[in-house]
Amino acid sequence: MKKKYTITDQFITKITGWIAGIIVVAMTIWGGYTLWGYYVYEQTNDAQVQEYVNPVISRAGGFVVAVRFEENQHVQKGDTLFLIDNREYVLQQEQTEASLQKAKAQLRVLESNIATLTRTASAYAAQVNSTKAKLWKQQLDYTRYQKLFEEESATQQKMEEVQATLDVNNSDYLSAQDKHGAALLRIEDIKVERSVVQAEIARLNSLLNRHKLDVSYTVIVAPYDGRMGRRTIEPGQMIDVGQPLAFIVNDETDKWIVANYKETQIATMQIGDTVKIIADAFPDRTFRGTIISLSPATGSSFSLLPPDNSTGNYVKIVQRVPVRIRVDGDRQEIDLLKVGMNVNVYTAKRQHRG
Repeated sequence: MKKKYTITDQFITKITGWIAGIIVVAMTIWGGYTLWGYYVYEQTNDAQVQEYVNPVISRAGGFVVAVRFEENQHVQKGDTLFLIDNREYVLQQEQTEASLQKAKAQLRVLESNIATLTRTASAYAAQVNSTKAKLWKQQLDYTRYQKLFEEESATQQKMEEVQATLDVNNSDYLSAQDKHGAALLRIEDIKVERSVVQAEIARLNSLLNRHKLDVSYTVIVAPYDGRMGRRTIEPGQMIDVGQPLAFIVNDETDKWIVANYKETQIATMQIGDTVKIIADAFPDRTFRGTIISLSPATGSSFSLLPPDNSTGNYVKIVQRVPVRIRVDGDRQEIDLLKVGMNVNVYTAKRQHRG
């Protein structure tokens, strides 16, 4: 018995056929486009957006008294991020300043002593010259009276008086020389003391500069223009020297993509090649980039425990080579890409460039 189809069944069959045909055509077009993409491009989805994300580190310890930023906030270079209680550091600075003033006062006293002793030495030098002249005159008198005494023209008493005067003048001359020499030696001693004080002043100046640095470290500022990350420190917390307090994303440097291509895909890649970038977050937007470097080794070679194929349990695995790609375009467009985003990278094969 011949089976009869209703008009509804025939209509449904026709519609189903058309839908199946459309699906087949669409899948054919999509498959052809995909195959053409694989033929024209070396592509990978093992790629992420990278940017310099640096920690903000404290160079002074103490209690945090203020936090002056919010999460995800844009900051300018020099903007204050944290304030640390600086009273202890200020006290140390003031103590060093007082010690420095004391050392400078000691230096002025020594300079004054040197000036005084220099004048005293000059006076002793004049006294040496005076007593030397007297000694010379008395020596002449002694020689003259000695001849007179030999000729019996002078008495023994007179001769003894001249001899005594000569001895006194000689003693005065030697005493003046000793005083002058002592004054000069004392000047040298004070100059040595002055050198010690000058060295102490230099040390205290360096120490004071260090204390000033310590005081300045209690104000933690943004090292460059950027955007702040998560806020984890609040006022009242105790922090240590070298402790990371927050993270800042550097806006002053370029963004780049690290695309981990298979080792079989990089044969024709060269620095300067233009690439196409599509982010998972913006599938309808195409970004452009430029290859700026290829890694000198595979990614596994830089791992903490690189593979050792000499152990005997060898399984050949296609390695990945990191390729660094600079993102081109205006800053507003580039800022759409955030650090860590996944992207697909397409690099035209050498025979299809031009």
